[in-house]
Amino acid sequence: MFLCSMNYLTVENISKSYGERVLFQGISFGINKDQKIAFVAKNGTGKTSILNIIAGLDTSDTGQVSSRKGLQIAYLSQEDKLDDDSTIEQAVFSSDNPVLKVIEQYEVALTDPENADTYQKAFELMELHNAWDFETQYKQILSKLKFPDLTLKIATLSGGQKKRLALAIILINKPDLLILDEPTNHLDLEMIEWLESYFKKEKITLLMVTHDRYFLERVCNEIIELDEGVLHKYKGNYSYYLEKKEERIAQEQTELGKAKNLFKKELDWMRRQPKARTTKSKSRIDDFFEIKDKAHQRRSDHKVQLEINMARLGNKILELHKISKSFDDLQILNKFEYVFKKGERIGIIGKNGTGKSSFLNIITDKIPIDSGKIMLGETVKYGYYTQKGIKAKEGQKVIDVIKEFGDYIPLAKGRKITATELLERFLFDRKKQYDFVEKLSGGERKRLYLCTVLIQNPNFLILDEPTNDLDVVTLNVLENFLLDFPGNLLVVSHDRYFMDKVVDSLFVFRGDAVIEHFPGNYSDFRAYEDSAPKEKVVVQKNTNTQTKTPTKNTLSYNEKREFEKLDKSISKLNAERIDLESQFANGEIDATKIPEVSQNLQKVITSIEQKEERWLELSMQMEG
Repeated sequence: MFLCSMNYLTVENISKSYGERVLFQGISFGINKDQKIAFVAKNGTGKTSILNIIAGLDTSDTGQVSSRKGLQIAYLSQEDKLDDDSTIEQAVFSSDNPVLKVIEQYEVALTDPENADTYQKAFELMELHNAWDFETQYKQILSKLKFPDLTLKIATLSGGQKKRLALAIILINKPDLLILDEPTNHLDLEMIEWLESYFKKEKITLLMVTHDRYFLERVCNEIIELDEGVLHKYKGNYSYYLEKKEERIAQEQTELGKAKNLFKKELDWMRRQPKARTTKSKSRIDDFFEIKDKAHQRRSDHKVQLEINMARLGNKILELHKISKSFDDLQILNKFEYVFKKGERIGIIGKNGTGKSSFLNIITDKIPIDSGKIMLGETVKYGYYTQKGIKAKEGQKVIDVIKEFGDYIPLAKGRKITATELLERFLFDRKKQYDFVEKLSGGERKRLYLCTVLIQNPNFLILDEPTNDLDVVTLNVLENFLLDFPGNLLVVSHDRYFMDKVVDSLFVFRGDAVIEHFPGNYSDFRAYEDSAPKEKVVVQKNTNTQTKTPTKNTLSYNEKREFEKLDKSISKLNAERIDLESQFANGEIDATKIPEVSQNLQKVITSIEQKEERWLELSMQMEG
């Protein structure tokens, strides 16, 4: 006897076209109770259109979507549909959820304690509907998504806050099926990790589009991918999907090779045949054209392996000396100091509102500082990707936009990557390059904007939330490009997988102008934070109060001396590393000495890593 999962919704043979442009066709899949499905596809292939069709906000050209009778579906789209005149509390209570109506009555009764009858009725209804737990849960959700003041008008909220409120309302209402379009956009890392944990533990049915690969890994149990117009289903998480996709592509390449060989034989046969054809020959000719189509298929995935010949960086990059900045009562920097070294790759993390984007605007001279000094090296050429995006002129084509910023990126040995080739790498095929910019999807516009920043061949890249609205395929291309980028990189992102892959250290914005430099990527930081000793409660004698005081570890005399020496030693080794690396970069080494210099460089790098580990261990002991 087999137990079948309860089917919630079935998508059958749906298609969508806009004029001559076919977004997708013949798409079919089902959603069963408790499935947590991620939908993966490149930007511009119709992910949002498919979600809109399933949610009933759009219609398909063919096929149908059928759902279980009485199924409650909630959809978090990219556009919020909140009433600006309402308060946060009114927006929460405006849903049809009967338990929320009971809680609303109880909240109103609390404002009029004189009316005992009203309060008694409201209290009894709370008991009857077991609404106490529900009230605790919804208040926790609002708290986690940072809505402490429910009397605020929606009109006063930022775009990101509205998106978070729409998400909160959906979670509070607990529908049968949640459809989510990029739910982690506009959430800081703390919120993302809370939401991830919430989805993991709740019995919930999900269909979502997200570029957050750790989210895919830890939450989803099935992945549906739309690739080259064909739907592929994977019963597993993101790691399983990557493994099976690789196997599928390898199999396709093998079949493609066989098809090419067969094509050559058939082509030879076609040339040798007389004009008169038999019925049997006609069938073989039809087969020939099918084989030809297979043989000429090309995958549009691109693996970037570039030796970028960027403008030379001098020894002085960027120096920040005791810089301070406040916005009214909000202080984001207080005598902050940092000297950037050549080739550093630093990620910036922190809660929303701690000044991450402002910091980028300060170092790029978009916002003035209150005090201190910023010294920029003469050879530094910034490439700054902001959250504002691209402003194209009316009637401008994709290729024209990028050519306004540059024609090519120079590579090693006199080679170059042209504007057209760069667009192709970022998944704009030749035909797409001659589309008007206004026809592009939101994600495609972000991709084009990235290309305009990269084509300028900067040697110091500054990226503010570059992963928002980009699909997983584009993210892999961008990551590979950044891994090949030889200059300095400074990036603000809430995408943990992306940060782990491209940065070596972090600026952690704690709030109240506290910024810490952490020597590792995001996963290292989380492990470090999770392993930090908890504050111990010390009970003072002869009092009824308890005060929390962190235990303080102090270093011995010898350890203090070791700590001071480590600092100098690491600086010296880093200078040695830079010198050895520059010898390779400038081609100054005699070919016979390359193995010896290479071994020396590896020894220096290993020594730096060991000494930094010991330095971190001692500094943690000091901070205790």
